[in-house]
Amino acid sequence: MFVQVAGSWTLEHYGTLAKIRNLQQEDTGGSLVPVFAGPIEIDLSDLKALDTAGAQRLYELLGPALETSLESHTTLPSERIALIRTVINAIKQAPASERAMKPPSPLLEILGRMGQAVAEAGKQAWLLLGFIGLTLQALSYNAFRPRRWRLTSVIWHIEHTGFNAVPIIALLTFMVGAVVAFLGATILKGFGASIYTINLVAFSFLREFAVLLTAILMAGRTASAFTAQIGSMKSNEELDALRMTGLNPIELLVLPRILALLVALPLLTFVGMVSGIAGGMMVCALSMDISPSMFLTIMSRDIDLRHFLLGMAKAPFFAYLIAIIGCLEGLKVKGSAQSIGQHTTSAVVQSIFVVILVDALAAIFFMEMGW
Repeated sequence: MFVQVAGSWTLEHYGTLAKIRNLQQEDTGGSLVPVFAGPIEIDLSDLKALDTAGAQRLYELLGPALETSLESHTTLPSERIALIRTVINAIKQAPASERAMKPPSPLLEILGRMGQAVAEAGKQAWLLLGFIGLTLQALSYNAFRPRRWRLTSVIWHIEHTGFNAVPIIALLTFMVGAVVAFLGATILKGFGASIYTINLVAFSFLREFAVLLTAILMAGRTASAFTAQIGSMKSNEELDALRMTGLNPIELLVLPRILALLVALPLLTFVGMVSGIAGGMMVCALSMDISPSMFLTIMSRDIDLRHFLLGMAKAPFFAYLIAIIGCLEGLKVKGSAQSIGQHTTSAVVQSIFVVILVDALAAIFFMEMGW
């Protein structure tokens, strides 16, 4: 069979080209077979103009016969032969059309997304464990080498992560302490036990609320800042420049942030404890006529020191987890503004989730130990 191709095969005429009858049809096996039996001889000498859209339409009409004819065609310019071959290779490498694929059932799609989410969570946990080991190794390596300590950087981060966060921590815990005292007084009043509001406020803030609220605020404030700072440096290729000069980004960027947060978060937790108890003390003084001196006397009599120690003991663990999650997400930035935003959000979500998870596990452990 002889086929002659002429005219302009370009995107401008694609509507007309689409009306040309295909010389192939689809058999029951899903593959294309020629309508006419026997070989096809193709003449492309009268082809005036050609672009990728026209080359794609030629291959759709003629199939493998077009590729075969190119090997023996001598009148067609070499650039057009190269264009047709490039389009043919791209079509062969393209995935199967979505229209030819049977759409998955909604149940399978939901299960697939759940499996993908579980696999991603496992990958994140594995990376986090590896980064924990890397930072612990760097900490142990530099612990007895004072010349490698970067005290200026640590102090700067303590100021920005600790001292600058004191107002928001104090205000939030003060208001939460007042709310807890008000709710406790309202509920306990029906049982004639309003005086135990003091125990409720002191117990809850010394053991749980102060450290948990502080850690959640630091996860949103500090972990996001760490991710954005390190991510911006990575997108600007500053980390590669540090490596080229022989500096270790872990020692230079990650360790100072970890050490600073290890110092700042316990101090902020203590501020949160004092502010929360002060908020409860104010409500007790205004609504139940319990003077501050009486409040402190009952608290010192009924609340053991171990509650304060247990609350403070959780602060360094929360600080370490928040710092490494923020730094790890910053190191995972790909180099675009969108990637920085995504990993900053991920750092906040992961930090809050891990903090609440660890706090719940610690509460169960302390309860089982009778502490």
